[in-house]
Amino acid sequence: MKVYLDSIGCRLNQSEIEGYARQFRAAGHELAAGPAEADLMVLNTCAVTAAAASDSRQRIRQARQAGVPEIVVTGCMATLDAEKTGRMAGVSRVVHNEVKDRLVPDLLQIEIPDYDLEPIERQPIPGERHKTRAFIKAQDGCDNKCTFCITTVARGAGRSRPIADVVEDVQAALRGGAQEVVLTGVHLGSWGYDFTESQHLTTLIQAILADTDTPRLRVSSLEPWDLDADFFDLWQDPRLCRHLHLPLQSGSAATLRRMARKTTPRQFAALVAAARECIPGVSVTTDIICGFPGETQTEFEQTRAFVESMDFAGAHVFTYSERAGTAAAGMAGAVPHGVRKARSGDLRKVVAASARRYRAGFVGTQADVLWHGVEPAGVGRWQLTGLADNNLRVEASAAEPIWNQVTPVQLTGLTAQGLSGDILALPESLWLG
Repeated sequence: MKVYLDSIGCRLNQSEIEGYARQFRAAGHELAAGPAEADLMVLNTCAVTAAAASDSRQRIRQARQAGVPEIVVTGCMATLDAEKTGRMAGVSRVVHNEVKDRLVPDLLQIEIPDYDLEPIERQPIPGERHKTRAFIKAQDGCDNKCTFCITTVARGAGRSRPIADVVEDVQAALRGGAQEVVLTGVHLGSWGYDFTESQHLTTLIQAILADTDTPRLRVSSLEPWDLDADFFDLWQDPRLCRHLHLPLQSGSAATLRRMARKTTPRQFAALVAAARECIPGVSVTTDIICGFPGETQTEFEQTRAFVESMDFAGAHVFTYSERAGTAAAGMAGAVPHGVRKARSGDLRKVVAASARRYRAGFVGTQADVLWHGVEPAGVGRWQLTGLADNNLRVEASAAEPIWNQVTPVQLTGLTAQGLSGDILALPESLWLG
């Protein structure tokens, strides 16, 4: 059977899809590059915003139009609105988040013992979403009560995976040739809190660095209240990627209280200062919501000034949208939609300027780049796109189609979203032939 796997939304969704890929392959099935050639499609949906839910439904319709005989839908949208999802044309099964870890064995009606998976290395999933990096699920669910967040409702309580299981997944990814591992979770910073003897994410990271030879280890989004200055000492190991995504959501203390965020602008600024002191050149990115219920013009101006002062390397700026089932959906003081959009546009300009300043600081320096995109660029030439450890997007021209390999690059100039560069040395594998 040919199986097409698709995912929308967060890196955790991608990690789960990669887990399904490994299980399907262990059971003897083939992964399809697109829906048109598939006998079965599994879609991992998102519902963090109304737009994400809309995208999820559109993927189902596209698969139906492509003629996929069987469509299985899981993820947050499917969990929050299972009945409506199940009524969509072409959908044969809806799998709730609570049981999604058993999706493949339940679907195939077979058990896949762990020892059957051990020799099956992680391989990038074919198709448009062909990934070089391996996304490894370390944690699921969330015990926070942020008033705007529907993900907590969809994913349930926080649950941590044992160190041994995470390390084995990392080893499988490395056997498959992954050059970078990304730790993911809904509330990754809470890893270990639910163990009988509480542990901290620091312990898991130390174990991965000690027990594997991963060339690069990246951590996904971390809530600022789970960290302290000592956490950043981990970056003495150069294999840890110099990128921290620390969701802020607002630069106004009053707005943060209504959001039930467990931080203040002052605490957040102190944490970022500690990170920058310990990790030279670190890229600090964040999330901001504009137009949250009750957000006054003064509160927005506080957010704008705070974001300007933080000089972020990048940010996701969201226009607030009501999500049924969240506390914020019933709050008074709704901000007019036009005002929300205007504030988002204003803040995106601020972030774009600070992101450009961050990138400009690396022109003339060198970086090691993992190449993940290759396009023909004329006779004997290829256009490459890749990622430096500090999340810089780099473009270069090469005489070889380098993919999933790391090379040193001289960074020469700015592009619209990243940097251009010249490759200083080809990978050894290209010289061995």
